[in-house]
Amino acid sequence: MLLEGKVAIVTAAAGAGIGRAVATRFLEEGAEVVVTDAHPRRTIEVAAELSTQFKREVLGIPVDVLQRAQIEGAVTQAVARFGRIDILFNNAGINKLEPIWECKDETWDLVLNICLRGTFWMIRAVLPHMMKLGKGAIVNMASAAGWIAAGDGEAPYCAAKAGVMGLTRAASAEVAGKGIRVNAIAPGVIYNEFLERIYPAGMFEAAKKRNPLGRLGEPRDVANLALFLASDMSSYITGEVVSISGGSVVVP
Repeated sequence: MLLEGKVAIVTAAAGAGIGRAVATRFLEEGAEVVVTDAHPRRTIEVAAELSTQFKREVLGIPVDVLQRAQIEGAVTQAVARFGRIDILFNNAGINKLEPIWECKDETWDLVLNICLRGTFWMIRAVLPHMMKLGKGAIVNMASAAGWIAAGDGEAPYCAAKAGVMGLTRAASAEVAGKGIRVNAIAPGVIYNEFLERIYPAGMFEAAKKRNPLGRLGEPRDVANLALFLASDMSSYITGEVVSISGGSVVVP
């Protein structure tokens, strides 16, 4: 029960991928969890399913991270219900593939605003509550794409995730003296079925063949790392961007 007595907010937690896996993993370790997502119906349904599974309330709050008022309202609701916020897992993100010479302003703005500005807004909203406690842990979702060239059409995503890495380091330096740690996770290919709507056929099998461990990552892999970074097991770690790629980041 590594998170017993802790309250965690998890963004983009009502899909089939990393967010829900992290919310589940945190619940397994005793945390009270607030599930947020841009899809209102799924948010309420997933919160209800997790509440039934773990036999305690999981608060579901629809949040579009493009809407600052929704972010701030969700944080206010979480504090009103549970009295505190100990952990933020910033998972909200999007990718839309367009070659850079054809990339529309709307695409650039959408990807940067969800992946980077939304992450910043969430951090800013929770920090005053963590500062009152004198402690807290923030885990941001970056990507290996912030370090290395991803596939064609991913310039906005690469730029956004590199920005998340820089934001993580800057935030960690500012709040370390207040007892708050800020780290990021940089995954390689973490498979879930929704990604097949974004990436071309054959990409996943090709990535699997290139991977030194011979498999793609799974949401549970990332959830285990998120648990480590959110818990006191990593109490001396802040400002880090941790790769989880099966070795693919270090292999040419």
